[in-house]
Amino acid sequence: MIIKPKIRGFICTTAHPDGCEANMREQIKYIKGQPALSDKAPKKVLVLGSSTGYGLSSRLVPAFAGGAATLGIFFEKPPTDNKTGSAGWYNTAAFEKIAHEEGLYASSLNGDAFSNELKDQAIQRIKDDLGQVDMVIYSLASPRRQDPETGEVYRSVLKPIGESYTNKTVNTDKAEVYDITIEPASDDEIEQTVKVMGGEDWELWMKALGDAGVLADGCRTVAYSYIGPELTWPIYWDGTIGQAKVNLEESCSRINALDGIASAHVSVNKAVVTQASSAIPVVPLYIALLFKAMKEAGTHEDCTEQIYRLFSDQLYSENGPQTDDKGRIRIDDWEMRDEIQAAVAEVWKQVNTENLSSVSDFEGYQKGFLKLFGFGIDGVNYDAETDPLREVNLGG
Repeated sequence: MIIKPKIRGFICTTAHPDGCEANMREQIKYIKGQPALSDKAPKKVLVLGSSTGYGLSSRLVPAFAGGAATLGIFFEKPPTDNKTGSAGWYNTAAFEKIAHEEGLYASSLNGDAFSNELKDQAIQRIKDDLGQVDMVIYSLASPRRQDPETGEVYRSVLKPIGESYTNKTVNTDKAEVYDITIEPASDDEIEQTVKVMGGEDWELWMKALGDAGVLADGCRTVAYSYIGPELTWPIYWDGTIGQAKVNLEESCSRINALDGIASAHVSVNKAVVTQASSAIPVVPLYIALLFKAMKEAGTHEDCTEQIYRLFSDQLYSENGPQTDDKGRIRIDDWEMRDEIQAAVAEVWKQVNTENLSSVSDFEGYQKGFLKLFGFGIDGVNYDAETDPLREVNLGG
């Protein structure tokens, strides 16, 4: 079949298998062009939420810069004869194909990572194939979560707290800048968002893995977060998501107290184009302005560059992780430089539909969005027939 992008709002309902593979090879080429990770780097890595964004990069980096065996957990849609799979499925298929070509262990589980059943499956896979893991990455992103004990379903919302919020945003389909007003969340919506996007499930995973004896001595674990500038705080850090991220940090402290854990950290990462960030009002416009400022400064990074720096300069550097006053690793440091934020703030005052393309990198944002789904990759013939079926190693 010939596969073209079909975009609905902040979602692309198709994905291109050859484009996703080309994207994986491009990222792996970058990783291999960097110095290998130190001998301290992990050799057996479990990645929860491993198929897109920062989670995917967290599988690529230890594998191709450190030779690590990886087990990836995700919830993705497989393809059929006449319908494409999700981008995360194709990313994983391509990652495993390349890893196996190079003699690396790479296995995956597809299902609800919030469930006890998948935790049990992961533990059994680790016992059977790896024995133990020395790194656990928590990078799950979902709009809903079912409590594994009660069966209650929680749903997250992207809302401010306390009062309504009005600011600029961009319609990414029409390239139109306009004002949006978002009403504040109820107490129940705040609590549900914390249940979905907070640290409870991270804690459950680490306790289950520890109780099962599959965490190696000195195992490290990292979960990802974002803070961003004051410009986005009402809808992010001071909003429902921010409450969930505070909860994540509280979970981090409790995980650090578990037996066998050498360290648990929250890594605050840079704003990048992901399926999750595309859904947050105001943030896509901020990202388009940020990209322009950081590219002009020569400091722009996408997910894989960020995660390589996290592993090489922080987690497994000679001096170990450098943290802020709340114990967080800050690889958003280049984004948050005063000169970058000043440049963004100044342009924010004047950006509108007419000047969007000239004062921002909206074109780069759009290309980055399409790239998530395997489109717009150099060297891929999008007019050619391709087989949508791609295999993922789900059987161990």
